[in-house]
Amino acid sequence: MSADTLDAEYCRPLLPARDPDAHKYTFGRVTTICGSLDYAGAAYLASLGAARGGAGLVAMAVPDSLRSVLAARLPEAVLVGASTDAISERKPDALVVGPGLAETDDVRDLVLSILREIDVPKVVDAGALNLLATVDSWWTGLAGDLVLTPHPGEFERLTGSKPGISDEDRVKAAESAAERFGQVVVLKGARTVVAAPDGRVAVSPIANAALATAGSGDVLAGLTGALLAQGATPFDAGCLGVYLHGRAGERLSTRMGNAGVLASDIAHEIPPTRHELHAHSG
Repeated sequence: MSADTLDAEYCRPLLPARDPDAHKYTFGRVTTICGSLDYAGAAYLASLGAARGGAGLVAMAVPDSLRSVLAARLPEAVLVGASTDAISERKPDALVVGPGLAETDDVRDLVLSILREIDVPKVVDAGALNLLATVDSWWTGLAGDLVLTPHPGEFERLTGSKPGISDEDRVKAAESAAERFGQVVVLKGARTVVAAPDGRVAVSPIANAALATAGSGDVLAGLTGALLAQGATPFDAGCLGVYLHGRAGERLSTRMGNAGVLASDIAHEIPPTRHELHAHSG
């Protein structure tokens, strides 16, 4: 199947509605299961991406050692215990699992429990992908749909094969992984590929050095989780998240250049980028 192009015309119809009479729960509850002592920033950036992505409420399930610092950095978010039961009790509409997680046996067990027991759509990224790569047939017995968001190194660990360099090779690799796992795959990088298990595929035309900064993928994971919580399907959330993230990078590079842009800059640029897309509708 030929690939669609993730441009404004394609992505504008995917924008979730924003009813002016709504309340915060209308726009979804996202819980991020992210972060470790060495990667506290990943939890912040994923949660910031979810908040700036339009989620009505963001909860952070983080290690106890990070609670005070993250509460100070993102006071709009609430804190929950990092256990399957505590996360379930928050009644999330979507989960973001993985950015900055410690890659230990205990965390792997937590990730598997979350994926198998909490029946809501989930974004799976970074440390969670690396942990899943150590588990045979991890994609069986899952509860809820997933959006897998690997960069090329994580993709190789997860699938056992390199995705290739050319756009054609990357599309084929993402399509194959989506079919194998039965889940949406977002293969990150210049001209990010989004593939669905039913054969749909879309490619971003954006290749921008401003996006090549630590934590950029954490913001994308949170943004995609927010779109899931607002009712987007996994494939649409992957497509729209990639577009908004990439377009935010373009807008920033126009003002700031393509060096020195921070991941938090990308997150803060998401609302005006979404407004730009919506304002040109009709």
